[in-house]
Formats: sequence, structure tokens, C-alpha cells
Amino acid sequence: METSYDLLTQDHWRVIDQSSAGLYNRALESFAIDDTLCAAVGKELSPATARSWVHQKTIVLGIQDTKLPFLQDGVAFLRENGYDVIVRNSGGLAVVLDEGVLNLSLVLPESVKRIDINRGYDAMWELIKEMFRDVDVEIEAREIVGSYCPGSYDLSIDGKKFAGISQRRIRGGVAVQIYLCITGSGSERAELIKQFYERSKKGMETKHIYPDIVPEVMASLSELLSTNLTIQDVMLRFLKVLQTKSNRLTAESLSTEEVSLYQGYLERVIERNNHVLGE
Repeated sequence: METSYDLLTQDHWRVIDQSSAGLYNRALESFAIDDTLCAAVGKELSPATARSWVHQKTIVLGIQDTKLPFLQDGVAFLRENGYDVIVRNSGGLAVVLDEGVLNLSLVLPESVKRIDINRGYDAMWELIKEMFRDVDVEIEAREIVGSYCPGSYDLSIDGKKFAGISQRRIRGGVAVQIYLCITGSGSERAELIKQFYERSKKGMETKHIYPDIVPEVMASLSELLSTNLTIQDVMLRFLKVLQTKSNRLTAESLSTEEVSLYQGYLERVIERNNHVLGE
């Protein structure tokens, strides 16, 4: 019987590390890159790809957030606090990115067999557990009520959420994405999103349900493990696990074919953001 863990075992893992270079780019570009990788891996132009990315202060809204009655007031508040604001094309609600948040994407082909959505989530959960196997903690996957962007695959330790997972599917390719709060204050990030929703709703009844955020239920891994973890520490753990799961691990950048695909996906992402945010 196949398990989610099988998805981590690939003959060849290509790694695109943008955990440093990404600081100089807008997060919009990262979502366009993952769409590009989905299409390329799905068409078997490229091998299974693992990508890491970190961006400066950015709030990534979900499509549902764009239905908030006073969205522009909330966006103005975030910008006043020094955050870029973008809308992503995968599911979920608002999340925080900054220099203490590491994002990982696993981009896999569905060429042999369709990847069930829960199987994708389970694979990422297994990866994170494997990365921290030497630490005496239990990493749970369950919804943490009161967190921002809550979901059944919130990753938590002792009831405090430090990570959330989403998925994006394009033409035979699947990108399983996770944000990991590594350093800084998880509750301060949550407080920012709490205030965003307060300004964007102003107490009005809404068709969609938005989270009532309790900042205390969120924390960074450094806080939870009582240690000064860095992005580089976690990257090393990530690469070590991938090395044990493949016959070949290579560090690469986008191929020539992917670069040409990327321009189209970037234009779509920018166009959608301009439309939604009125820019």
C-alpha cells in the first residue's frame, strides 16, 4: 500500500534555494515560480523540485479575503506598518511572511498516479517531522482554532501553531507549500492579522467566515523549542532529509523552458493582483 511518505522518495530531487535571494524579490514572483514549476514538472520537462523561499515583510491574502467589506482599510493598515500586500492563487486566508518565515514547496508530477490532496499534505507533514526527528517534541497536524489561516493541517507543538500548508495544482503538477515560522514572535504576527480583520470587517456580518484570532495560540519554532534557530539551520535539516530520500540531489535554477513559461505566469499573477487590489 502506498503511503504519503512515498512522495518524498524521488529518484532525483532538484533543489532551487531562494532562501536568501528571495529577500530582494516580491512574493508575487514566488507564486509565479511555483506555478511555472507545477506546469514544467507536470509536463515532465523537469524533475521533482523542492524550493525554499524567504521574503521581506509581506501579507499574503487568500481569494476569500478579497471579499471583506472594508478590504481597502485593512490593506492600508498593513501598508502603514511596512508590509507589501499580495493575493495568492492557492487556497486559504491571510498569512504573514517576513525574514523569519521559511517557505518550502514540493513540486511533484501526477504523471503515474493522481496525488490525493490529503496525501500531499501528509507528505509535507512527514517531511517536517523527519527534519526535527532529533528533537523531543510531537509535531501535530490538526486545526488550531484562533490561528490565522486555520486548517486541518496546521502544524503545532503543545497546541501552538508554527506552520500552515497549502496546495496548488496545474496541468499534472502539484505544489505542496508550507510556511514555517522559524524566528521572531508568532503571537505578534497573529496580532497584526487580527487587526487587519478588525479593520476589514468592522463588525459586519459577512458571507464568508473569517477567523477570530487569538494571538497566543501561535508561536515560532525558536520560541517553541527554546533555542535560537536560524533559517540556515532549518535549511540544512531540509536538505539532509531530501538527500536521504533520493539517489540524486542537485542544486539548480530555472531551466530555459521554465524561464519562458515564467513570464506568462508572472504577468497573470500581477494582473490579478492589480485587479483585486485596485492598483
